[in-house]
Amino acid sequence: MRFRRLPLRSRLALLTAVAVAVAVAVSAFACWLIVREQLSAQLDSSLRNVKVDERNVLSILEACQSPGGADGHTPRALGSYSVQIVLADGSRCRQPGAAQLPVTTSDLAVALGHRPNALHDATAANGQGMRVYTYRPTGGPGSPLPGGVAVSMARPLSEVERPLGTLALVLSVVAGVGVVGAGAAGLWIARTGLKPVDRLTEAVEHVARTEDLAVRIPAEGDDEIARLSRSFNSMTAALASSRDRQQQLIADAGHELRTPLTSLRTNIELLARSEETGRPLPPADRKALMGSVKAQMTELAALIGDLQELSRPDALPGSGPPQVVALHEVARTALERARLRGAHLTLNASIEPWYVRGDADALERALVNLLDNAVKFSPSGGVIDVVLRSGEMRVRDHGPGIPAEELPHVFERFWRSPSARSMPGSGLGLSIVARTVQQSGGQVGLEPAPGGGTVAWLRLPGAPTPPPTPPPTPGTDLG
Repeated sequence: MRFRRLPLRSRLALLTAVAVAVAVAVSAFACWLIVREQLSAQLDSSLRNVKVDERNVLSILEACQSPGGADGHTPRALGSYSVQIVLADGSRCRQPGAAQLPVTTSDLAVALGHRPNALHDATAANGQGMRVYTYRPTGGPGSPLPGGVAVSMARPLSEVERPLGTLALVLSVVAGVGVVGAGAAGLWIARTGLKPVDRLTEAVEHVARTEDLAVRIPAEGDDEIARLSRSFNSMTAALASSRDRQQQLIADAGHELRTPLTSLRTNIELLARSEETGRPLPPADRKALMGSVKAQMTELAALIGDLQELSRPDALPGSGPPQVVALHEVARTALERARLRGAHLTLNASIEPWYVRGDADALERALVNLLDNAVKFSPSGGVIDVVLRSGEMRVRDHGPGIPAEELPHVFERFWRSPSARSMPGSGLGLSIVARTVQQSGGQVGLEPAPGGGTVAWLRLPGAPTPPPTPPPTPGTDLG
């Protein structure tokens, strides 16, 4: 837990130092083992390669038989080697000045001729560790050497242990310097490598403190830090765009609400003044005034409903996956509502079955808005053609049409053509259509119609056709 509380750069430096320490320790230990094996092999080889000649063996044996017994001395020496003669009865004769070595069972086995040689460690009488090689001297025909004799050659183990100790000290110093250097290098690398993260942290803290979404972080390269910086820049850009759209929506909504509210307030003030002064308005004026109030209330209700539709999130939590909707049935319902609003028009419909995934209420509102747009711009007695075939719905009117320069703006919120600003509407109908169609995975557009007028079209991907509902069996209680 304490490790996790450390700053990230400290953790990286510590992990680097630990990793280097483990690697250096393993390497040093392996090196020490290899050197020990090599030195031990060299020591054993030197013991095997040095042989005591028969004259020296006889000299040592004669010294043992001289007054003083087995521990007697001979004037002859063999350098750094300690030589000891082992007899079959377990007695020993050693070279003058040589370490007194214990006679082991393996040494006796060599003296008795049970094995050719033996190699082992031993501790001399003075406590010194020795490496001992015992072999049976082989004399030729007529050799004066008696039977049951073995020669033990020994050298101090310090010849191996002393350089190993020095090597261990050197490796420890080198490992310590390496670990300290690795820790310093890790800290430097962590500071250098985490500078982009520090910039990102400062940018996030700046945004949280000031709500300034114009902050951008330089992103160079294709590594993870650069990708994170680009993702942060994309996020802030999306947030800034969303906030701008929200502010624009609020400003546009306020502007659109101001006109009917001002007119409504004026009409209500006229009615209230008439009641307060006791001078009633002429019946015709009062009727016109009430009709205007009713129309303005209807316009306000429609505008508020459109705003609520646009403010609804794309996917409500827990709403589940989209349902399969019979688009042809939704289209017929929307046509009935359009016929009520355009009683002076002729609506020709050719609708084929088509199923889509989406929200039935939202799709119905979108189709109603699309048809209302055609009704609004169609002349009295005009014809509107509605065709639904293979997932594409086309609504053609014979109105004045839309100029080509205005087509890119028709689906923007609150946008209204200059020629249509005198007509009722909020400028949100086609925005709702585009939003609903996009949520259902489709496309929508407007284009000039041959011979005049406008064609509005939308395409929605199909969904599996639901199985037909079986008819109830006779006698089944449907209640």
